[in-house]
Amino acid sequence: MTTCRRRIFLMRHGSVSYFDEAGRPFLPETVALNEDGRRQADAAGRAFREAGLRFDRVIVSGLPRTVETAARVLAVTGQAIAPEVWPELEEIRGGRLSAIPPDELQRAFTGAFEGLVPAEQRFLGGESVGELMDRVHPAIARLRADRDWDTVLLVLHGGVNCAILSLALAGQRLFLGGLAQAPGCINALDVGDDERDWVVRCVNLNPLDALQPSARATTMELLYAQYRTSR
Repeated sequence: MTTCRRRIFLMRHGSVSYFDEAGRPFLPETVALNEDGRRQADAAGRAFREAGLRFDRVIVSGLPRTVETAARVLAVTGQAIAPEVWPELEEIRGGRLSAIPPDELQRAFTGAFEGLVPAEQRFLGGESVGELMDRVHPAIARLRADRDWDTVLLVLHGGVNCAILSLALAGQRLFLGGLAQAPGCINALDVGDDERDWVVRCVNLNPLDALQPSARATTMELLYAQYRTSR
């Protein structure tokens, strides 16, 4: 007997610039794709088009970088779909960088993305990993409960994607911080009717850099290095 599963394509938005040339941060709620990010989004669109994939629904967090990425993917694939905005899928929320003591700064940047992360670990002094999971996991459960789709595209964020991938891999409320999510990457997940029925097909597929030979640092390590120039 063949099990009938549905497909979730889970993307991270394309690259953005979180800091100016002097290392001063932009408001993360406002940043748009940079030139690299636009190329990454277009490349993802080509990958979907060349595979002959069509989406029944497209869901974004509503932050500009996810909206722009989804728009570029849909333009390349030639699909006239209005993305749905689910604010509960916004990225894990940081606090005020200026309020973080210097000796805690590195841990504040990277601690939420190292190994099996405790639920109480906070991101940049703001939201905890547990609080992130408590808003993301119910949203995914609600999506799965709606049977009116076969293939859905989610265009979200690195931390949110880790929360979803961790749920799929562990089958419970755990957060695996070491799951890399390159800008513009694609993950493929299948879901069945049972809430435990997850099949992870691929993770962190980067259409422009499949083997990622030069990638060694994590996203948050790179952002920490950029921020240090302004302190």
